[in-house]
Amino acid sequence: MHANNQIHNALYLAFARQQWAELRKSVPLTLSESDLDDLRGINESISLDEVTDIYLPLSRLLNLIVGAKQQRGLVLNQFLGRVPPKRPYIISIAGSVAVGKSTTARILQALLRQWPEHPKVDLVTTDGFLYPLSELKRRGLLQRKGFPESYDMKLLVEFISKIKAGESLVHAPIYSHISYDRVADTQQAIEQPDILIIEGLNVLQTGQDTHVAIQQPFVSDFVDFSIYVDAEEPLLKEWYISRFLKFRTGAFSDPNSYFHHYSELNDDEATKIAANIWDSINGPNLNLNIQPTRDRAHLILRKGTDHMMHQVLMRK
Repeated sequence: MHANNQIHNALYLAFARQQWAELRKSVPLTLSESDLDDLRGINESISLDEVTDIYLPLSRLLNLIVGAKQQRGLVLNQFLGRVPPKRPYIISIAGSVAVGKSTTARILQALLRQWPEHPKVDLVTTDGFLYPLSELKRRGLLQRKGFPESYDMKLLVEFISKIKAGESLVHAPIYSHISYDRVADTQQAIEQPDILIIEGLNVLQTGQDTHVAIQQPFVSDFVDFSIYVDAEEPLLKEWYISRFLKFRTGAFSDPNSYFHHYSELNDDEATKIAANIWDSINGPNLNLNIQPTRDRAHLILRKGTDHMMHQVLMRK
């Protein structure tokens, strides 16, 4: 089954790559090739042209939006005669496994930090909020890791609500792709950033996505601006398999890796296993849970071959 790629264009302004690139105006490129090397994900050959054409206009847009919100807050608090609490602007980045969400998040973080109005930009991934491996096994969810039910949503919502309330210090759990588990006794400290980027598969979900009537809040209730990184499913599967093959000499080669047993596979064996993982877990999760949330995003970045963005859709 292929994911439905029909986007409700009545909701969005569509920009071809060059049209979007022109919206950069005079924003300077502040990242070097060495900076970019540090930001790239596995199996992504993102270029400075991609940063210049796609991410600089997006950085400019977000800077204008954040500035406008800050200004509205100043006016309101001046009227009320009070000192405003320091509440960060929250940006979420959603999309499929292997689409490049992490790279998008890291590049945006690096670019947004360059604006003098909001120099402190933190990044949190929702991987840390997956239930620990032992709990996933106890609940019978190991084969549904990444599905909404595999996350400790209570912990995640508590975290983001504290951030939004302006608490001075909030901790987030950290995930290890080596151990395939939450890291014990280690947390990420978030201390009142100007902007918080939260990246994950299901950050656009709302109460509409559940089969029962519940009143609990969702991550999306706390987000100010949402981005969905999009690509056709055959491309996503191809990128996932390619990444899996590369991991054999990367993360899988670590003796402590949960997937160390995959490091000795030949190309054919690895391709077959990766395709099966996609067809049984990642593909169904994309179709059932992730892509149906796409049209809620404020901005959709559409990728074509070679991970290159070819279209940007901005909500009207």
